[in-house]
This record gives sequence, C-alpha cells and structure tokens, in this order.
Amino acid sequence: MSDFDTLANQYIELWNETDPDERARRVRSLWSEDGEYIDPLAAARGRDAIAATICAVQEQFPGMRFALRGSVDAHHDQARFTWELGPAGEPAVIVGSDVAVRDADGRLALVLGFLDQVAAA
Repeated sequence: MSDFDTLANQYIELWNETDPDERARRVRSLWSEDGEYIDPLAAARGRDAIAATICAVQEQFPGMRFALRGSVDAHHDQARFTWELGPAGEPAVIVGSDVAVRDADGRLALVLGFLDQVAAA
C-alpha cells in the first residue's frame, strides 16, 4: 500500500466520522493548516471550514457512507481516486472523483472534487 493509498483511506474515513471532536482531531492530523477543499457545491479553506463542510454533507445525507471505489492513482505529491456515497449495502447515489495534493509534511494541502454520477431526485 502506498502512502497515498493510506492517505486516501484516511480521507474517506474522515468523511464518515460523525463525532465532532474526533472529526476535528482527524482534520488536524490529515490536513495542512491552510488546506483547501473545493467541489461543485462547496469551497472551504482552513481546518475549521473543512470540518464544517464535512458536517454539512453528513447532515444533507444522513445515514449514508463514503467508500473508495477502485484504486488510487498517484505520482509525485498528487493523487486521484474515485469514491461513492450511499446507504450501507445499497447502490451508491453519488459517485465522484477527487484530486488530492499533499504538502511537504505529507498532509493534504488541496483537494479538488468532481461529481461524476448523481442519482435523480
């Protein structure tokens, strides 16, 4: 398993963390202080804003879980991977791809998210 495989798994686990204190601890561990997350629906800069964004997504999709889909493709200090979101044991309702860039300390500096498949409402 590469460093980016581990980082991507920790990133997905973070999006599933519902305890606010544990989520904040994981954000501090995983993200650089001025890290940035951008997707079609959100833009967050800094650890507090990233934690708040994750909380908002969890509130929007209660009971759903994120999971990695496929392998992590990485080189240098960047990686891309596909994820899915849906109820446990059921088909995903959203599939997306993220491009992650890490800093010199190995923490996430930037994540750019894309929505590849969104189920009809």
